Amino acid sequence: MSETPPPRRLVDAHHHVWDLARRPQPWLDSPAHKPIRRTFGVDDLRSAATRPIAGRRLESTVVVQCVTSVPETRELLALADDDPLVDGVVGWADLTSPAIGDVLDELRAGPGGSYLRALRHLVQGELDPQWLQYPAVERGLRAVRDRELGYDVLIRSHQFPQVVRLAERLPGLRLVLDHAGKPPIAHGDLADWERQVRLLARRPQVACKVSGLVTEASHRTWNVAGIRPVWDVLLSAFGPERLMFGSDWPVCVLAGGWNRWAATVDELLCGCSGTETEAVLAGTATAFYGLEPTPRDTEERTAPCS
Repeated sequence: MSETPPPRRLVDAHHHVWDLARRPQPWLDSPAHKPIRRTFGVDDLRSAATRPIAGRRLESTVVVQCVTSVPETRELLALADDDPLVDGVVGWADLTSPAIGDVLDELRAGPGGSYLRALRHLVQGELDPQWLQYPAVERGLRAVRDRELGYDVLIRSHQFPQVVRLAERLPGLRLVLDHAGKPPIAHGDLADWERQVRLLARRPQVACKVSGLVTEASHRTWNVAGIRPVWDVLLSAFGPERLMFGSDWPVCVLAGGWNRWAATVDELLCGCSGTETEAVLAGTATAFYGLEPTPRDTEERTAPCS
């Protein structure tokens, strides 16, 4: 009897850290965010993320910016340089600045600069539906592309058209859709979101994070059955090779926390092949963000159901 190969690693492709004594987070002032209005560091994530998914335990993460601050990005890069759990950083820089290229070069030359994998802007807060088509923004995104960095797209469902146009205009820019474009799970009508997701997924350079879904559902009453229709659309539209697991920790604490979301993903993956599970839990994020790879497990296995 052949020995069962050891479990592969688990990559959390989307989490945050913040130190309120060092850098304010104005978005936490909302009363709804009171449960997470404190400092969170990587050690807090280690303590919280104890449940395995498909037999894998957390071994690698990508930390994502919270505020529009280059100094915050520098801090995240230094954190990645110091903490072995963090393998990549999605930072922020002003895409509209004529100096964007110089800023990116300076970040990459500084402490931890090799961990800069992508940029993100809080497009969900931009009121203009053409923001991603501003000439200055496109110029900045070309600088991102030219440095072989990716771009995390944070939008709400009504902003899909500008992302589709961006993907068409800059086919060489690798994009990942954060939180699946924030489907309106709590409202129950996913038809328009599904149409937009399928349209965007036609662009081969676009990946998608299976993250942030529980905070788009009812924080108190969501369950796996309510998340599954979103998962089914994403799996059909993108395929597992363009989906990546993310926790959106500690924001997910508002709706059950890391372990409950991990248990949900475990259930959603039930019946997926070993290759499909590997893609969602590690492979897609490793490829998109250029993370340190692990040896490939060639045995085709079905994800365990727990």
